[in-house]
Amino acid sequence: MPFCGSQVYLCDMPVRFDTYSGCGHGCSYCFVRRKRGLKIDLGESYIALTNFINGKRNNETKWCDWDIPLHWGGVSDPFQPVELEYERSLKSLEVIADTGYPVTISTKSILPASEPYRSLIKSSNVVFQMSMVSPQYNKMEAGAPSFNERLDKLQILSEVSKRLIIRVQPYSLGLVDEVVGYLPMYKECGVYGITIEGLKRMTKGKGFVKVGGDWCYPSDKLAQDYEIIRDVCRSLGLAFYCAENRLRFMGDDPCCCGAVGVDGFVQNTANMNHLGENGEIEYRDKMLELKTGGSFAALAQMTRGARTVRAASYKEMMELIKKTKRANEVMGLAFD
Repeated sequence: MPFCGSQVYLCDMPVRFDTYSGCGHGCSYCFVRRKRGLKIDLGESYIALTNFINGKRNNETKWCDWDIPLHWGGVSDPFQPVELEYERSLKSLEVIADTGYPVTISTKSILPASEPYRSLIKSSNVVFQMSMVSPQYNKMEAGAPSFNERLDKLQILSEVSKRLIIRVQPYSLGLVDEVVGYLPMYKECGVYGITIEGLKRMTKGKGFVKVGGDWCYPSDKLAQDYEIIRDVCRSLGLAFYCAENRLRFMGDDPCCCGAVGVDGFVQNTANMNHLGENGEIEYRDKMLELKTGGSFAALAQMTRGARTVRAASYKEMMELIKKTKRANEVMGLAFD
């Protein structure tokens, strides 16, 4: 069953779907290494996907009573090499094509540019995200297609998806000129826009600062580079989205996935990206019901008295989380 974890308080599309666990790309910087490891195993099936589409919810998604867009590939690439053997993503893509359910796909693979994947994507309501930063990353992404191989498939993917977004993630300081240099090529290939986020480390590194549970680049350093990249994007007619939580305001929309405005993509705005002028959040009726706060279980340590998180409502948990120092720090907000 699609799941919703700790990103719920800061993400407009927090419900994830993964057909595999672990990943054969073996990227050296991957955050999954510290959480689940990269050992490949089978993940969720097309049956679980079908059940969710038909309205079935679990403890983590009880708050969601509408066709919220799914993020496919949140912690494992759905089109990694093992897909050729198991075809779990192919079966799931058939369901997505048949139902028209809104889905954002994140991958480094070029498999979706080949048949039968390509035709199924064309028949689906899919916003496609290709992760690529620089050819310099090829050695760190040893199991993935090279940067240029991905570049060669962008035209095809732009023609079959509702939108094609380039995920410039994880961005490293010092690559601003290189990233800017590829923007005209992206535009020529039919790319709609880019979404960018800086590298995060598990351990302290020179020049990094602690933000929540991660070591990150200082936000002012990132902002300098992002401003340059954003200005070039706008001059070319490319959308610019910022997945850097502390710098979301720099993007064209608080939702960093690039799906805003696509028919059927109704995101969740009851989070810290959408705090009103008085710090208020607008909630859906379902979020006011008891036992809809299960998606906050992983964040229980951030609040006092959160032992009964699963009995609480989404609203109760969100109101607690937004008052914590850690949540405000992650979002780059002042905390008194």
